Amino acid sequence: MQYRPIRVSDSTTIWISERTRLINIAYRMLGSQADAEDVVQEVFIRFSAARLEEIDDPPGWLVTVTARLCIDQLRSARARRETYVGPWLPEPIVENRSDPAHQITLDESVQIAMLVVLEQLTPAERATFILHDVFRLPFETIAEVVGRTPQACRQLASRARHRIASAPAPRFDVDSDYAARVAAGFARACETGDVAALTALLDPGVQGLFDSGGHIPGAPTDAVHGALMVAPILIGAFDDTDARFLPTTVNGGPGVLVTLDGTIVSVISLAVRDGLITHVHGIGNPDKLAHLTIPDGDGTETTPH
Repeated sequence: MQYRPIRVSDSTTIWISERTRLINIAYRMLGSQADAEDVVQEVFIRFSAARLEEIDDPPGWLVTVTARLCIDQLRSARARRETYVGPWLPEPIVENRSDPAHQITLDESVQIAMLVVLEQLTPAERATFILHDVFRLPFETIAEVVGRTPQACRQLASRARHRIASAPAPRFDVDSDYAARVAAGFARACETGDVAALTALLDPGVQGLFDSGGHIPGAPTDAVHGALMVAPILIGAFDDTDARFLPTTVNGGPGVLVTLDGTIVSVISLAVRDGLITHVHGIGNPDKLAHLTIPDGDGTETTPH
């Protein structure tokens, strides 16, 4: 095979054009922006050291290396998460209108509830589903990533779709403006301690998952089901404090930012269907919030991308 020599200037152009896509793939694979950036940095190091004249398809090479590193991380992460205290939830991405240039494209595939479902897939299933169904890569390309035949990758994707469809995952309202208004009502009810108002916003069978990583004493370590159970937990978590609840956009969907004394102490992602909140995902592990900043202004703008 004849390879076209690639100049350094060409490799820089290729890297700049592909980096955002690699970050998006890695975040969907890992559920952590910090881990995604670490993976992409490692890919950059390998790309810089590679014999570029021997790379026939640089963008494809970059995707392949990124996905393989993510698969390796997912395999090792499974062992670590067996000792994780309580539910493990993804690292949230909060919209900040003072810095609108998000590297992560905020769509349904990165909403917290969807990432939670993706956690139930095997690393190979997750890679195949994300690369094919989200990024539209052909199975022939994906086969090189996961080390399977194209036909086997088709089966992986089919199995992933079936598991996603059969999981108790939320079906999101298409009316994002209405969902944002529900989030605003949720924030008001939590800030004022109005249990009745909060309960009225919750689906009777709402599921609550709260990720504190063991940092918050008394935080639930199992899923909480039912409006009458979830509402008191949310109200009680910040009772007798000056916590503020700011409606915002979390991973492209409705959510609430909880701040205390100018520090973000929790991010709450909401799934809304038929006017009611069906899933509440609260992330209070400070390790997953350190990268966030409080948006400028009053934090009430909620229009998603």
